[in-house]
Amino acid sequence: MKRLILGMLASVAMAATAYAADVKPAVVYDMGGKNDKSFNESAYTGAEQYKKEFGTDYRDFEIQNDAQREQAMRRFARDGHNPIVVIGFSQAAALEKVAKEFPDTKFAIVDMVVDLPNVRSILFKAHEGSYLVGVMAAVASKTGKVGFIGGMDIPLIRQFACGYEGGVKSVTMNAEVFQNMTGTTGAAWNNPVKGGELARSQFDRGADVVYHAAGGTGLGVLQAAADAGKLGIGVDSNQNGLHPGSVLTSMLKRVDVAVYNAINDVKNDKWTAGFSVLGVKEGGVGYAMDDNNKSLVDDAMMAAVKKASDDIISGAVEVHDYMSDSKCPY
Repeated sequence: MKRLILGMLASVAMAATAYAADVKPAVVYDMGGKNDKSFNESAYTGAEQYKKEFGTDYRDFEIQNDAQREQAMRRFARDGHNPIVVIGFSQAAALEKVAKEFPDTKFAIVDMVVDLPNVRSILFKAHEGSYLVGVMAAVASKTGKVGFIGGMDIPLIRQFACGYEGGVKSVTMNAEVFQNMTGTTGAAWNNPVKGGELARSQFDRGADVVYHAAGGTGLGVLQAAADAGKLGIGVDSNQNGLHPGSVLTSMLKRVDVAVYNAINDVKNDKWTAGFSVLGVKEGGVGYAMDDNNKSLVDDAMMAAVKKASDDIISGAVEVHDYMSDSKCPY
């Protein structure tokens, strides 16, 4: 009996070891790279967190042009990586092709839906998180004029802009919300000089708070705000610490959690395909508070954004989703 039990334990241990070997993560970042302090870096943070907790190493790749998307995914799949997490809507066409070639490999994509049995699609209600930071911007503004600077001019970024405008106008109905997009190609995500120029033009028109959803370009927005003695609002990752005392808050889009969960679910045999949409209620979006911005957020502002958050969760407030209806009503 003792030999039987020991044999069974050995078999279980071997099976566990074999299964753990199947978890071999890889991440393909979008334009701007993993050190963009924003969208891609949030994905990197999730992978690093998983590595720190479980000792599971991973491979990653920072694309420099569109042709590399498909190449990177296929190379990782051929090398046995599983899951492969790709970051950004622009990866969808390449992923659809490669995922069909490797049906036994599990893939995940952030910000786009790829409807295949081996793909998990993760979407975020960025309009809800943007609404919350819009509330904070309106309370903070002394001029009644605030700004938004997007990266690539696409519906996804218009979703941020519309939600932000809704939050601002829920506090100050006649507020002016200036909007600029940086460009129409992938280069729009990595042009901090242009971001700074656009921010300064909005400050010249009277804006005193500017929110960016522009990836690496947004670093120039936040720098310009700090230089001008105005307030910036970060995005995706917590950017409060980039210019302490000048970043009012950051709209958190928990790409890090999505990446972490994708890897962990494969490890725990809990992988599911299909798509999920994460908003305020699900903890997928929110706003950042820490020592870097606490002096900027008074009790009245905190009460306003807390109420807005509660109202979104309860359904008392439904934030307009530009992705569903491109006529922003605010």
